[in-house]
Amino acid sequence: MPALELDAVSKRFNGRTALEGVSFAVEAGSAVGLLGPNGAGKTTALRLLLGLARPSGGEVRLRDRSPAEADARVGLGYLPERLVLPSRMTVAGFLALQASLAGLSGGDRDQSVEEAMQRVGVADRAEDRLGGLSKGLCQRVGFAQAFLAAPDLLLLDEPTSGLDPLGIRDARDWIGRERERGCTVLVSSHVLSEVERVCDRVIILHEGRIVGSGLTAEIVQEGETLEDAFVRLVRGQPS
Repeated sequence: MPALELDAVSKRFNGRTALEGVSFAVEAGSAVGLLGPNGAGKTTALRLLLGLARPSGGEVRLRDRSPAEADARVGLGYLPERLVLPSRMTVAGFLALQASLAGLSGGDRDQSVEEAMQRVGVADRAEDRLGGLSKGLCQRVGFAQAFLAAPDLLLLDEPTSGLDPLGIRDARDWIGRERERGCTVLVSSHVLSEVERVCDRVIILHEGRIVGSGLTAEIVQEGETLEDAFVRLVRGQPS
């Protein structure tokens, strides 16, 4: 049973088509990169998987259930592309709130928050207000909240946004550790080199449709990089 699946999914907003007949599945324990230029439909696909939007046609499933069912989203960690944090809350206070919303309480909550802060390198900023943090530190906090409660499914939308080179390398290591413990990962990103490093497979969207899908080795032709293959497929150039 796939960890998540879109089956002939279409989504329209106010007469505009964001996705049209998109089908793909992500097997449990794998890491898949969701690629595409701006406006390709990547974030829309993630919102459908999160149950934040409903398809105009087709079917979306999390663990063979509708994302609209709250139980289907248990064990799901999410890092949005546009991370908006409550500026007046402290790092520890925000993460404690998120842990509580994830069903943790008491000592389990406190331990989870402390471990998450240590893991992403913000433990020394625990009592700092979120509004005073740099973009890179805010992104680290975003990763921390996604890791709370040890999710078995991670949806990451532009996870390296705002991170410096050290942060990007750290993010790669964090994702790798999640994979080692069997977590399923779906990464939407414009940073193709990082996707190539952490993902088994890629799905390339353009104008709401899939233009390429498979193992990187199946998509990249001789002498190409993943970036070359991406440009070729998005621009509709012949093989």
